[in-house]
Amino acid sequence: MTKPVRLFPVILSGGSGSRLWPLSREEFPKQLQPLTSDKSLLQETAQRLGAAPSGAAFEVQPPLVVCNEVHRFIVAEQLRAIGVEPKAVIIEPQGRNTAPAAAVAALLLEEAPGDLMLIMPSDHSVRDPDAFRNAVAAAVDVARAGHLVTFGIKPDAPATAYGYIKRGGALGKHAFKVETFVEKPDVATATRFLQEGGYDWNGGIFLCPVGLYLSELERGEPEIVPACRRALKEGKNDLFFFRLDAKTFAEVPSQSIDYGVMEKTDKAAVVPVDMGWSDVGSWSALHQETAHDALGNTTLGDVIALETQNTYIRSEKQLTAVIGLKDAIVVVTPDAVLVADKAHDQAVKKVVEQLKAKGRTEATAQNRTYRPWGWFQNIDEGHRFKVKRICVKPGAQLSLQKHWHRSEHWVVVTGIAIVTRNDEEFQLRENESTFLPAGAIHRLSNPGQVELHMIEVQSGEYVGEDDIVRIADNYGREGQGDVQPRKIAKPVKAAAKIAAKVAKKARRKMRRKANPSPAARRRVRRRVVRPRAPLISTRKVAQKVASKTPAKSQPKAAPKPPLPKPARPAKPAKSRKAPAKPSRKPPRKPAKPRKRK
Repeated sequence: MTKPVRLFPVILSGGSGSRLWPLSREEFPKQLQPLTSDKSLLQETAQRLGAAPSGAAFEVQPPLVVCNEVHRFIVAEQLRAIGVEPKAVIIEPQGRNTAPAAAVAALLLEEAPGDLMLIMPSDHSVRDPDAFRNAVAAAVDVARAGHLVTFGIKPDAPATAYGYIKRGGALGKHAFKVETFVEKPDVATATRFLQEGGYDWNGGIFLCPVGLYLSELERGEPEIVPACRRALKEGKNDLFFFRLDAKTFAEVPSQSIDYGVMEKTDKAAVVPVDMGWSDVGSWSALHQETAHDALGNTTLGDVIALETQNTYIRSEKQLTAVIGLKDAIVVVTPDAVLVADKAHDQAVKKVVEQLKAKGRTEATAQNRTYRPWGWFQNIDEGHRFKVKRICVKPGAQLSLQKHWHRSEHWVVVTGIAIVTRNDEEFQLRENESTFLPAGAIHRLSNPGQVELHMIEVQSGEYVGEDDIVRIADNYGREGQGDVQPRKIAKPVKAAAKIAAKVAKKARRKMRRKANPSPAARRRVRRRVVRPRAPLISTRKVAQKVASKTPAKSQPKAAPKPPLPKPARPAKPAKSRKAPAKPSRKPPRKPAKPRKRK
């Protein structure tokens, strides 16, 4: 009995999925999102092959994953969540297409050139995984016989978004030689292919021996393999990743497996398969892969659809209501809205290109940004402030860091936080908060068994994400994102106002102070002390005035009632200091001016 051959899945996870914008973007592309089930497309790809059935001619080994710098922690976390431990996670410093990515994986396995590689994109959907596994089992013997096998997808429509493979002569029961590869045809040509038969869609999935792939790639593209070998040799391990050398890998020519290998080899074979495959390369394709209602609508999120047919409606945030739409796409995210006719959904990529040309962050960045410790989401932002929602995974902690230009307020919503601030460490529980001034060295940790959710309010002259100095980090990011203190430019109007005020002050004449001695003498001369008048009774004053008034010859009038006794005036408040007595000394004569010698 022949010994089973080892089969290594090689998962290519470097795409950006720009045709599914605004949901899919470079920082969080479609393969990392759960689009067709509760698992991401990457997780579905890693579990698709499963374990080999008993008696099979191959043994499934741990996968090798090739991804980029930004996605590495998300990829590792998603694989851990489904219990898949990869043989290697290889970080590409920059995308160089599929041929170099597969070459790096092959070079890691070249000690056993007879082992097989199953090269799979991470962003495809397969509704019938059993059919896929049967096709792989049928292709193993063909690959071991010295062929590079591709899997031809049975077409069900004259699609113009895929390339086509024309079958040649039979290679056993389930495989055929590849007669030719056809680029994406027009509608008329694609219709003719379906009518003639013998054509399959090119799904971009390959099974081949390690040594054969490297030799055929060297024959078709001689510069790729040596450059990849140098990048691998000069690379280094980084935590549980392997990082290719950036400078060397930048010299690798960019090429696809289709153009660099399959169209130039005479050892290409195809195994047709009907497995419910989709590359989820457009909103129309995603609509076909999701559940529909009686009118053909797919509604996800807080959505109301009236008099609407055959429409995909997805809301990631607020209530979205549509009326009277047909064959349309409506996608609402926290920072962007897409409304398109399904017949023009391939033009979404042009929107992304325009956003990049304008320098808009919506082209590449999500409202929610993922980090190895969790994620954060921008809630509001304005002049000199930013508000975030932060989620820290159980047992995780942020880097020990500081910021030059902003201070931060932290409020714990749920969970327990351990806060390090300069030389102190303390605990915060729900509804408790703390303040971190600019320049303070700080760290946030989650010691609990549940996620820590908190609100962060930033304020300062600059609140950009690059204002961070990492002092210590559990994820090998020391030095990344570090910046020097910025010189924040003052507004032009304020600067001009300050300059005018300085110039006016310079022109102002300064008044000369007087000599203090003569000034003191003048104050003495001006001082006049008046004696205090004695108090006189009001009754006595009235009697004195009456005695001086002459009597008139008039009849005696009736006696007037006596005047009421006047109230005594209030005594003045006694002062702690005695009243000043009049000075008996004569005023001091002014000093004679001194004669100058």
